[in-house]
Amino acid sequence: MKILLACLFHETNTFVESATTLEGFARARGAELLARRGDDSPMDGFLESAAGYGWEVIPAVDYHASPSGMVDDHVLEEFWSELRPRLESAVGEGLDGIFLILHGAMATSTNTDPEGEILERIRAIPGAADLPLFAILDLHANVTERMARHASALIPYRENPHTDARETALRAARLLHRCLTSGTIPKTHFLHSRILLAPPDTGTADPLMKSLEALARDLERSGGHEEIGIGAGFAHADTPDTGLSFWVVSHQPEIACSKALESLFTEAHSLVTSLASKEWGLADAFDAVERERRFPALLVEPADNIGGGAPGDATLLLRALIERPIGRAGVILNDPEAVKKLQDSPIGATVRIKIGGKGSSFDPGPVELDVTLLRLTDGFFELEDKQSHMASMQGSRVNMGPCAVVQHGAITILLTSRKTAPMDLGQWLSQGIDPAGFEIIAIKAAVAHRRAYDPITASSFTVSTPGPSSSDLFSLPYRKIRRPIFPLDPS
Repeated sequence: MKILLACLFHETNTFVESATTLEGFARARGAELLARRGDDSPMDGFLESAAGYGWEVIPAVDYHASPSGMVDDHVLEEFWSELRPRLESAVGEGLDGIFLILHGAMATSTNTDPEGEILERIRAIPGAADLPLFAILDLHANVTERMARHASALIPYRENPHTDARETALRAARLLHRCLTSGTIPKTHFLHSRILLAPPDTGTADPLMKSLEALARDLERSGGHEEIGIGAGFAHADTPDTGLSFWVVSHQPEIACSKALESLFTEAHSLVTSLASKEWGLADAFDAVERERRFPALLVEPADNIGGGAPGDATLLLRALIERPIGRAGVILNDPEAVKKLQDSPIGATVRIKIGGKGSSFDPGPVELDVTLLRLTDGFFELEDKQSHMASMQGSRVNMGPCAVVQHGAITILLTSRKTAPMDLGQWLSQGIDPAGFEIIAIKAAVAHRRAYDPITASSFTVSTPGPSSSDLFSLPYRKIRRPIFPLDPS
């Protein structure tokens, strides 16, 4: 069996002010995709499965980038210009199936549904209209009816943090194998919930998503469906289809699939009004930390969530730690400009430098500090946890770009040159620092940090600050999202 493999992976935060250009994407072609074997990514999972099933993999093209701002239209067209001839050639030589690794929440300057666009274009290629077309998706995909219509099967991650990204590829490949051996192709049935979830409400250990996932698995078993998918959605992409959605991959009659979708729709609306996630004001959070003194304590800042595309250099939390020192604190900021300025300084030198506050107008701007330079590194590290959420994006080898570790009073600051979400303790450990030794750890995330940091921390406070990834959905300037939708509109 010949299976074409391709990847287009980006989570687009349309509220971030800077655009994501072609240069922001890591790109690979042909045999370079096969070299991903063993890196613990979803692509690695597919390649392992393909070898086990004896498939011949036709490696096409891989474009992937870390979450960031609006994608230039040119990126989509460039991707298609590379995929199309490879696909046409493969179809001409006798292709048996197509396997795509997608995120599902990408948006370009003029296209709010790039994944649906690509799936539709694939189906328009002569000879590809009836091929099994399987795609895996991030749990935060903003799935569209067009995506569901053109895909034979959409297979999403089921965990947030995304500890099952590689396993999802294995699961999807098993389903594709059954399809190929049986000669029958399932159909995907779709329903949008009309619910918008802030990222902190999408953790699969939390009540809403936990209940929906349990119901989906029950419906899957009882209804004889191949897969029931849940896309929690990515609220920081302003598109018509943003939000929580459900779909059924099945050979069953449409009426049975619709019944399962309606059950999920009803369950979601019965639970969503009871969401009780809380964000602390900075002053109140610091009061609670000082009162409870359960260390290490996390101060989690979703509004500057690197894993959600935010710049990762907001300074309000750093300013608060300077003004109210509680104990040893660790902060990670993405600031390539600061790192570059420190490159020629000797280790141990005290340098006055402007840090952070360069990536968003939500922030008051850089903080000018006297810091002591502790170390300079190349920024590469291996994941401590091979099932880390980060492996879903780039595998187990991570590049933060050149890094500098500096000290200001009791605050240790890791400055990176490439935005790197706090999803694995290897980020600190690779710099010779054990984060368990801090009293306070500042985290620019919403949920994805939990697997790494919860085991080493005693308390956690999610704090409210302004930013492009704010959990306050009413503060965001939605223009394209289809209305009405909860909670922006009355039920």
